[in-house]
Amino acid sequence: MIKDPPLLTIRRNFPRPSAQDVAAFANVPTGYAVDAMNGRGALDYRIKPLAPATSVLVGVAVTCHCGPADNLALFGALAVAQAGDILVAATDGFTATAVTGDLVLGMAKNRGIRGMVTDGLARDLAGILGVGLPLYCAGITPNSPVRNGPGTVGQPVIVGGVAVNSGDIVIGDNDGIVIVPRAEIAGVLNKLADVRAAEAALEAKVKAGLEVPDFIEAILKSDRIVEI
Repeated sequence: MIKDPPLLTIRRNFPRPSAQDVAAFANVPTGYAVDAMNGRGALDYRIKPLAPATSVLVGVAVTCHCGPADNLALFGALAVAQAGDILVAATDGFTATAVTGDLVLGMAKNRGIRGMVTDGLARDLAGILGVGLPLYCAGITPNSPVRNGPGTVGQPVIVGGVAVNSGDIVIGDNDGIVIVPRAEIAGVLNKLADVRAAEAALEAKVKAGLEVPDFIEAILKSDRIVEI
C-alpha cells in the first residue's frame, strides 16, 4: 500500500543569485539571452504575456508544481517568495481549469512579487489586467481549480519543456520567457557583450542596405553547395 503524500513539500532555503547578477539582466531581450546560451532556454512558444510587455521582466524564480485542477502549491510559493521574485507554476500543461486569477495575482503584487509564469491557464482576465502584475501563461479559461494538493514548492519543475529551479533567473518580454540557470549566470553575462556587439554590427549593415550576409555568401560559393 502506498502512503498518501503530504499536501505540500516545501523547500524554503535555496541558493539565490546576487542582486547585482539579477540587475545585470534588467534590459536584456530574451533573444539576446538565448543567443548567449547557444540558442536555447526559451519556454514553449504558447507561454506568452497576457498583456503586451512594456519592459523586460526579470527576477528570481520561485517554483511550484501544481497537480491537475489544483493550485495549493501556488499559494505555498506565494508565501515563500520574496519581493522581486517571480512565481513559476508547473501544471504539466493542464488546461481544463485555471491555476491562477486576479485575486492570487493581487496578493502576489501586495507581497512585492514581480510577476508569474505558468504552463497552465488563468481566469478573470479583466481583473488580472487591472492588477497589472505581469503574467505569462498558455491561455484563459473561466474554470476554477481547488486547493487540495499534493504539490511542491521550491523543487525542480519542468515548465514549457524547460527545467526550472528556484534560484534561476527568469527573463520575459513580448517574445516569451527565457530561463537562465543559476549555475550559468556568470557565463551568460560574459557572452552578452559579444551578442550585443554582433547584433549591433549586423543591424547597422542591414540599415545600410545589406541584402545577403557575407558568411552566407561564403557558404554559397563553397564546395559544400551543389547546384542542380
